[in-house]
Amino acid sequence: MGKYSIGEFEEVLLLTVAILYDNAYGISIKEEIEDRLNRKVSVGAMRTALSRLEKKGFLQSEFGEATAIRGGKRKRFYKVTPYGKKALEEVMENRKKLWEAIPSVAFDFKAL
Repeated sequence: MGKYSIGEFEEVLLLTVAILYDNAYGISIKEEIEDRLNRKVSVGAMRTALSRLEKKGFLQSEFGEATAIRGGKRKRFYKVTPYGKKALEEVMENRKKLWEAIPSVAFDFKAL
């Protein structure tokens, strides 16, 4: 991996934030991952990873307006940074290179 090294869960979070764009906040991110990937997401693990991605410069966040529905509590909205986009592009390119390097015989299961 290059200078944009990220783990699989971090990749999923970055992609999900990009998918949600203006509506990427904690619960919407969790629900989107669970719906799209049929994968349970721990809120604690997600928050830790979002914080880590923000510290790495792959995400930025800001608070939205306080709402009565949330008892005056504000949502933290996330956006992918240009640096985060570069990280995703590198991961995608590396995975593509690996897939392209697999010889066709590797998935020829007739011999088994």
